[in-house]
Amino acid sequence: MSGLPTADFFDFESLLNPKERAKLAELREFLATEIAPHASDWWNKAEFPAHILPKLAALELSTPAQRGYSNLFAGLVIAEMTRVDTSIATFFLVHHDLFVESLYGFGSAGQKDRLLEDAANLRITGAFALTEPGHGSDVAGGMETRARRISSATGKADNGGDAWVLNGAKRWIGNGTFCDYMLVWARDESGGADGLPGAVRGFIVDASLPGVSRSRIENKIALRTVQNADIVFKDVHVAEADRFAGVSSFEDTNQLLRGSRIMVAWQAVGQQLAAFDVARQYAVERQQFGRPLAKFQLIQQQLVTMLGNAVASMGMMARLAQLQDEGAADMPQVALAKSYTSARMRETVALGRSILGGNGIVTDYRMAKIFADAEAIFTYEGSYEINTLIVGRAVTGVSAIV
Repeated sequence: MSGLPTADFFDFESLLNPKERAKLAELREFLATEIAPHASDWWNKAEFPAHILPKLAALELSTPAQRGYSNLFAGLVIAEMTRVDTSIATFFLVHHDLFVESLYGFGSAGQKDRLLEDAANLRITGAFALTEPGHGSDVAGGMETRARRISSATGKADNGGDAWVLNGAKRWIGNGTFCDYMLVWARDESGGADGLPGAVRGFIVDASLPGVSRSRIENKIALRTVQNADIVFKDVHVAEADRFAGVSSFEDTNQLLRGSRIMVAWQAVGQQLAAFDVARQYAVERQQFGRPLAKFQLIQQQLVTMLGNAVASMGMMARLAQLQDEGAADMPQVALAKSYTSARMRETVALGRSILGGNGIVTDYRMAKIFADAEAIFTYEGSYEINTLIVGRAVTGVSAIV
C-alpha cells in the first residue's frame, strides 16, 4: 500500500544487484497483469492456464542460477510468484527446479541437446515422478516401481541390453496430467550381491509412450490449479539412451531434492508475504465499530506477529542463499529452513485468516486460497516432521526416523 512499508520490512531485496532488482520488477509486473486478476478463478475451477506459458517463458527465468543470477534472486523469484499465486509457483518449481535442473545436472550430452533448450523455454513441459501411492517419506527405501533391463531385439532380460521396461505407480506428480516428459525414478530389478533390489535409476519417459496412464487427482483443498496426477506404468519400454547416465543411486536424487526443498521454503516465505499483504489491506480498509480494524490493538499485534514471522523466515533464507552461493548448504540446514519457515507460515496464514473473519473463508478475498495452499507447502518436499527429524539427527548424532 502506498506510503506504508512492504512486508520485506528489513529490505532483503536490496541485497540484489541492479540487474536482479530490475528483473524482479519485470516479474512483478507480469504477475500483476497476467496472473493476479485470474488466479482465484483458475483455482476455483481447478484449471491450469496453459495459455500463459509462452509469456512466462519470455521472462527468461528458467533456473536463474544457471543463467548467472544469485541464489537469493532465484529464491525471491519463487517467493514473488507464490505471493501472487502458489499454484503457478509450484508449476514453475516442478518444471524448472526439478525437471530442467535434472537435465543440467544429470543429463547426457545427447539428452541436453535434444531437450534442454525446449524445456528451458517451456516449449515442452516436464514432471518429476518420485512419490508413490504407498511411499512418500520412505520412498528411498520403499520404492516399488521397478526397471528391468532388456534387449529390444529379444525382449528378454539382458544386463547389457539397449532398453528398459518400467512397471509401477507414482502419485502426487505435479504437472503429471499434461507434461510432455517425466523423470521417473525406479529401482533396478537386477539387484545387488546381497540379493536385495538394486540401485535407483532415473529415466526420461515420454508421457505418450504405450503403457503410461495418467489420471488427475480430484477434490483437493490446496493447489487446485496444479494438475497432480496418479501415474501407472505397465510394461513401458524406455531406451537405454533415455536413462539418466549421471544417476547411479538415490543419493544422486538428493542433490535435486535439496535444491527443490530450498525453493519450497521460499514458497513458505511467499505465502507469508501474501497473507500480510491481504490482511493489512483489509485491516486498514475494513470498518467495524465506526473505525478501521487496524486501529484495534489486537489486530495490530496479529499483523506484527505475521510480519515478524515473514522477516525471520526471509532472514534465514537469505543466509541459506549465501551458503548456496558458496556451495556450502547441507541437507540439515535445508531441512531446518523448510521446517522452520513452513511452521511460521502456518501461524501467519492462520492469523491472516482470522483478521478477515468470515470473509477469510471465501476465495473472493484471496486469504482463503492462501490459507488452504499453505497446507500443501507444509507437507511436500519433506513434511514438517521429517525435516525436523533430519535436523534432530544432525544435532544429536542419533536418528529417530527409523
